[in-house]
Amino acid sequence: MKTMKKIFYLIVIALIVAQFFQPEKNEGSLASVEPFYNETKPSEEVKTILKTACFDCHSDTTNYPWYSKITPVNYWLAEHIEDGKKHLNFSNWVGNSVKRKDHKMDELIEEIEEHKMPLESYTLIHKDAKLSESQIEAVTTWAKMVRVSYGIEALPEY
Repeated sequence: MKTMKKIFYLIVIALIVAQFFQPEKNEGSLASVEPFYNETKPSEEVKTILKTACFDCHSDTTNYPWYSKITPVNYWLAEHIEDGKKHLNFSNWVGNSVKRKDHKMDELIEEIEEHKMPLESYTLIHKDAKLSESQIEAVTTWAKMVRVSYGIEALPEY
């Protein structure tokens, strides 16, 4: 029993000490997405959807929840954000080729239409990020128009 108590106390001490070590935060400015907005011209509705459901993980600015200060949750979030930005970073839009931008918009459409994004683990806590069918339609329609503006994707026939 003494061994179990010692192990328990060591774990508690390790968790307390770990709280003093934090990963780097993703705290840029929303101004970093302005070039993206200027180029892709989303409606106010789409801007709101992107800000609510996408920017925390896919831009250089994250609105951190209270639990992000707790180790090891903060490291999990940091890795999640880093991975999200690796796949798509709206703050890094200008430096991409038209072909890459078109590809990213195509992936955005696919991920949203297939309900893969936003992630379920994100929408469990961020209920306002769960997209309705009309929001999905608004974002995908806008993204398809962006692709058309890049001249790579033709408009669908109706």
